[in-house]
Amino acid sequence: MSNIGCKIIKEVQRPDNSLVEEFRNFSVANIDDCLNRLSSVHQDIRPVNKAKLLGTAFTVKVPEGDNLMFHKAMDMAREGDVIVIDAGGSTNRAICGELMINYCKLRGFAGVLVDGSIRDYDALSIMDFPVYARGVTPKGPYKNGPGEINTVISFGGQVVHPGDIVVGDADGIVFIRPEEALDLLEKVKNVSKKEEEIMKTMVNEGTYKRPWVDPKLDEIGCEYI
Repeated sequence: MSNIGCKIIKEVQRPDNSLVEEFRNFSVANIDDCLNRLSSVHQDIRPVNKAKLLGTAFTVKVPEGDNLMFHKAMDMAREGDVIVIDAGGSTNRAICGELMINYCKLRGFAGVLVDGSIRDYDALSIMDFPVYARGVTPKGPYKNGPGEINTVISFGGQVVHPGDIVVGDADGIVFIRPEEALDLLEKVKNVSKKEEEIMKTMVNEGTYKRPWVDPKLDEIGCEYI
């Protein structure tokens, strides 16, 4: 008999690391634009430090204020994984702090994301290891369970599958389905190249060409007085 809400899936299908690395130098803003501006996580989930985030999702679902399954996940995840924790968005109790994050760094993980709170902010804020969270509190977690590992979760308003490509910067986080990554990559490259050309024109000619502005104003019937 299955125990609904208390489940650990041992194996995760991860994308090839070379595909993940293709997204290293692209901004979250440009990636989200190419995902029809629908895929970034809620703006309340913020980076704790300036470390750049890139890896593959290792998902964890926990009850609000409980980190039993995170402790188990730390022993299961692999180098390059980003531990993505669905804590229900509750900020009342911290899911982790300095000790757990340092262990994750030691294990070679690529980051920890918490849709909930962390603690030991001063220590985490100067670490060269990506940590994102919705809140900060000194209140510690319970360790009672249940929870899930490597199931589909909700994180900051987005659906996250184990093995999704995770990209984060100071603006926020996006999750990319591996099967959509190659098509997306070409779109992001084109957008980034276009932005570089616009910036070059601004610097060299002192102008920002936007031929669509006046036609759009005409379309919406803007009145000039």
